[in-house]
Amino acid sequence: MEVVHTIPELRAAVARTRQAGRSVGFVPTMGCLHEGHLSLIRRAKQESGFVVVSIFVNPTQFGPNEDFSKYPRTFEDDRRGCEEAGADLIFTPSAADFYPAGASTWVDVEGISAGLCGEFRPGHFRGVATVVAMLFNAVQADVAVFGRKDLQQLAVIRRMVRDLHFPVRILAHETIREPNGVAMSSRNRYLTAEQLTQATAIPAAMEAAKALVRTGVTDATRLQAAAQAVLAAQPALKPQYCEIVDLATMAPVTSTAGKSCAIAIACHLGATRLIDNADL
Repeated sequence: MEVVHTIPELRAAVARTRQAGRSVGFVPTMGCLHEGHLSLIRRAKQESGFVVVSIFVNPTQFGPNEDFSKYPRTFEDDRRGCEEAGADLIFTPSAADFYPAGASTWVDVEGISAGLCGEFRPGHFRGVATVVAMLFNAVQADVAVFGRKDLQQLAVIRRMVRDLHFPVRILAHETIREPNGVAMSSRNRYLTAEQLTQATAIPAAMEAAKALVRTGVTDATRLQAAAQAVLAAQPALKPQYCEIVDLATMAPVTSTAGKSCAIAIACHLGATRLIDNADL
């Protein structure tokens, strides 16, 4: 497995791959990889002949109250995990090299990025869309794999790819969960054993809404109330949002009838912010 740090090195490796007749898969990450990330790499390997993984802690998607410097950097563990999962190349640029001096161009996917996490993390999705657009231009992959846990991010990327005509196929991979049902996240490392147990109220809340759907309930207010009741029963959780949304637009709905919808939840547990979602 090769590790490169610059766009010219990356493009040269991709060019060699294409000359050999192999397709290119891509998994963008910020490192601190867990089984969820590794499952994305394995999926990309199934879909392509050569897999590029980017490991880049992107400064532009951190808000004013989010400490970029404290994001965990675990490159040696990440490198081993990538290799075991089947990655062929890691692209790990420095921020100074990746963002040209005086860079002032942004990709802002309006509307779809406004609610949910966008409301509470201003500028986050602008940073995400911009860096992913830059990575797509650098890697020029045939297929890119994203985790479904970051549902709004996935919707933003899909819309950006559609609107800007990026020639890349976007695949969504199902959320990988801890044995107790909590969605795997790099942030889980900040949870105590007790908090990890308390966090099970989030998937339980989603299941409460799904159970109502199975009985034929389509009223979003009732589905939301069922989930909120489960969250409220766990006082350690401080819900930020619990919404029933349209999968394509991320906009709240009044009814799930005839629509592809999901329940999306964000909570603080101590100092850790957790997100999760499920189709309805």
